Amino acid sequence: MDADVIIVGAGPAGLSLARVLGDAGLQVRVLEKQPRAALAEPAFDGREIALTHTSRRHLIDWGIWDHLPADGISDLRHARVFDDGLRRHSLDIEARLGDRDQLGWLVPNQDLRRAAWLAVEGHPGITVETGVEVSDPRVERDAASVALQDGRRPRARLLVAADSRFSATRRALGIPARVCDYGKSMMVFRVRHERPHHHQAWEWFGHGQTRALLPLNGDRASVVLTLPATEMERLLALDDDAFDQDITRRYQGRLGGMTRISERHVYPLVGVYASRFHGPRFALVGDAAVGMHPVTAHGFNLGLSSVAHLAARLAPAHRAGRDPGAADLLESYHRAHRRGSLPLFNATHLVVSLYTDDRAPARLLRGAALKAANTLTPFKRLIARQVTG
Repeated sequence: MDADVIIVGAGPAGLSLARVLGDAGLQVRVLEKQPRAALAEPAFDGREIALTHTSRRHLIDWGIWDHLPADGISDLRHARVFDDGLRRHSLDIEARLGDRDQLGWLVPNQDLRRAAWLAVEGHPGITVETGVEVSDPRVERDAASVALQDGRRPRARLLVAADSRFSATRRALGIPARVCDYGKSMMVFRVRHERPHHHQAWEWFGHGQTRALLPLNGDRASVVLTLPATEMERLLALDDDAFDQDITRRYQGRLGGMTRISERHVYPLVGVYASRFHGPRFALVGDAAVGMHPVTAHGFNLGLSSVAHLAARLAPAHRAGRDPGAADLLESYHRAHRRGSLPLFNATHLVVSLYTDDRAPARLLRGAALKAANTLTPFKRLIARQVTG
């Protein structure tokens, strides 16, 4: 065998799994198509990741948190959900309802990617091969293997796919996935604004658009704007001054004037849920298992949860001298991650379907739902505990 576990994909989920398994004494081999420089110094991609208390604890335990630049970590203290209907309603979530002093933290995606890389670089139990194309995954009775473009075929007791929600490895292994194409695009970028945000996040549903605002340190925030493709193209074609004016108008001047201070990045909105998270001698983690719509800001947290669930089964099994690809271990992982992810995935899909439906009955229903929810403290407490993890 070339390793105990082969992981395809060196994103945060794949590298986090490598670190925790390496710490447990397993020999791990990570295969990544990007060059090493892209892992060591990831480019800014516009995305700010909301971390729950549970996710922060995982990152601390796995030796990743300490590699994050302290000045890049922003507190997330409150959250507010708006709706633009016949009357304006909102749902206010405070950290105290979840028995915490804050809801969570916001961290730039590139900082998390860099920190995960630093946590595995030089680890004696982890080998990372970069710039390699992986194909033709095969499963045998006692091993799994993949083909590399140079003709090599490394083998391991367990193969893990961590290569994005559009995972080629998942497809090659014959795992179908439920794909929810929401037919819109998401633009993300940073702004400087005139009025304080008080570290409150917004999710703002409106006619033909969804606006979110994620508070960063100082007078800065991350704008997340969801639009149909034609409207997105029109917005991207504006010059800088007209673009800033448009964004300030879309946010109704609630934070005063807004000025873009970063590059803009646009992503398709597609949710993915694999029909199963394992098979003979292979498993799926991160977005390869569950790719969430960003409206609940839980995609990265679910990815870390998948790593925690799988590692919680493989690490003690290795200490007991067991095969990491044993079917009962992988089935136990599947059940645990499905219990934790399926209700949230379905609830997120329901929220997106309702709050992006611009027909009058849906607009009335969602406004009434927000108004009622904001008066129910037990419901708000439940949401706060879910948000905090």
